[in-house]
Amino acid sequence: MTSMMQNFIKTEDGIEIFYKDWGSGQPIVFHHGWPLSSDDWDAQLLYFLSKGYRVIAHDRRGHGRSTQVSDDHDIAHYAADVAALAAKLDLRDAIHIGHSTGGGEAAAYVARHGAGRVAKLVMVGAVPPIMLRTPSNPGGLPIEVFDGFRAQLATNRSQFYLDVASGPFYGFNRADAKVSTGMIQNWWRQGMMGGAKAHYDGIKAFSETDFTEDLKKIDVPTLVMHGDDDQIVPIDNSARLALKLLKNGALKIYEGYPHGMLTTHADVINPDLLAFIEG
Repeated sequence: MTSMMQNFIKTEDGIEIFYKDWGSGQPIVFHHGWPLSSDDWDAQLLYFLSKGYRVIAHDRRGHGRSTQVSDDHDIAHYAADVAALAAKLDLRDAIHIGHSTGGGEAAAYVARHGAGRVAKLVMVGAVPPIMLRTPSNPGGLPIEVFDGFRAQLATNRSQFYLDVASGPFYGFNRADAKVSTGMIQNWWRQGMMGGAKAHYDGIKAFSETDFTEDLKKIDVPTLVMHGDDDQIVPIDNSARLALKLLKNGALKIYEGYPHGMLTTHADVINPDLLAFIEG
């Protein structure tokens, strides 16, 4: 029987990062969103495994099964953790696919650590260039939005996560939505597995990090995918702006799709991902 410890790497600062590594072939690395875990990629992991790819997904520090450390919940550490994983597994010619906060993490990894290891990048409903409203980003969301997230998390994290999953994340608050109790429960389950401190600090990481210089450095083919009914990361202040900063980017817009479209519309998104990877 193989040891479960083989499913963890230890970073330089002593954090244990849990990961899944299934199959063989060209590696695809999946970067999950806040406050979830590698489990959020189930539909993609199984799909690409069946297509002959090696699929790798990790739980970000403080999330899922990784160490619930107190500090260092920021994009620099997130990207460095991915670099440690890529080095441990000797990943080369890899495709990196990131959703939401994971899209920022993936972009930062590719820009800062990915030289010689990365073939392509995909950002789905991703936070770059920057979510927060600033003088240089007047279309961003005001700090009060993110302060509200922090207050709800600190007051009643369980209810907050239930509200997000049953409402805007999957678009289940729309009149014509086909609500899935299983998706809601799975989102809540993943969220509650992680550490409250990591998630609290992660709000600052995903909202205030400016990825402008990272995006400018990326030269691998990059696909930006976004639903135009994304209520979590509005498309006009993210995907459309990110595209202008990428040297080799393409934007694919999904009419009416929500932030969680990788789960709600996996039947559409997965073949589009495959087409980009094989193109």
